[in-house]
Amino acid sequence: MEPVNDAGYTEHSVDAIRKVISDCLGPKRVPARFKIVTDTTDFFRVDYNDVAVLEGVPYLIRNCEREGRFGLDDEPKYWVKRAIDLRDGSVKIMKLVFYEHLSARVGDIVFECVRSPQKEAVILDIVQGHKHFMQGFGVRDTAGNIIRVLDYISGRRLDDHIFKLYTNHEEYYFTYMPPLLKSYIELIEAIQFLHNHGYKHGDIRRDHILKEHETGIYKWIDFDYDYLHESNMFGYDLFGLGNILIYIIGGHDITTQLLASRNPALLEQMVQDDMNIIFNNRIANLQKIYPYINDSLNNILLHFSNGANIFYDNTEQLLDDLHEITIN
Repeated sequence: MEPVNDAGYTEHSVDAIRKVISDCLGPKRVPARFKIVTDTTDFFRVDYNDVAVLEGVPYLIRNCEREGRFGLDDEPKYWVKRAIDLRDGSVKIMKLVFYEHLSARVGDIVFECVRSPQKEAVILDIVQGHKHFMQGFGVRDTAGNIIRVLDYISGRRLDDHIFKLYTNHEEYYFTYMPPLLKSYIELIEAIQFLHNHGYKHGDIRRDHILKEHETGIYKWIDFDYDYLHESNMFGYDLFGLGNILIYIIGGHDITTQLLASRNPALLEQMVQDDMNIIFNNRIANLQKIYPYINDSLNNILLHFSNGANIFYDNTEQLLDDLHEITIN
């Protein structure tokens, strides 16, 4: 295949790409019109049916992926494309370069977060073959942008999975939560593996855990966020792990709004120290709502509350406490 470029690819190169698509997917799947893209800097111009050629490998672009959190369901993520690897027909997720900056506050601590394609590409190399992380690799386009090409995971988000299990809290807590907690401990151990290599996930949230349909294995996804830190390099990751733990134990977010509508008397018993240190409308002291929650387990949750005066410094400390928990 002769070299192609965005400015002026030849008819011969278009014919060559048509043949590649036909050989891989069949003649009926060959688009009538398409662009050959080698510079993805303007990701808005990378459209459905285009073919991105990255270091000689052609990928047929499909739809954009969509956001699925905090009320942004179905919001297109224009820099994240679904694609087909035209060498073997496998489905890929292609993350183009998109720089973003935000500030996140934990109590009085402010973390400055940025997207780092290079960081995610390095981590993909580190976690190659690790069952609890998404798999893929980084590749550069002709403009030097670092594109991450990821294996598609057919699975369900952790919170969606818990929603399917939940009936009432007591049944959920004693029947479904213990195996979930065991799986989550394995996910924390995976983050420990990453930390031991000197890297942080950077964006630990429950929608960044997928349960793969075929294997039932939970996997971390999306680790392109990096954050600036002054004291604890892994502090923001640890607070993210705590938020997910509170969600798993509660079976959903227990918010002040929820208590106001369902149990106003119980809401009156809550004080500021009972609240989540990041999300001040969420209850961290869940034992006040569900008295049967294990004392030691609830004490772990309190490390992520406004009333905490001692925080976890690393995953080892959190894991040590979790390994001692017995649900009965």
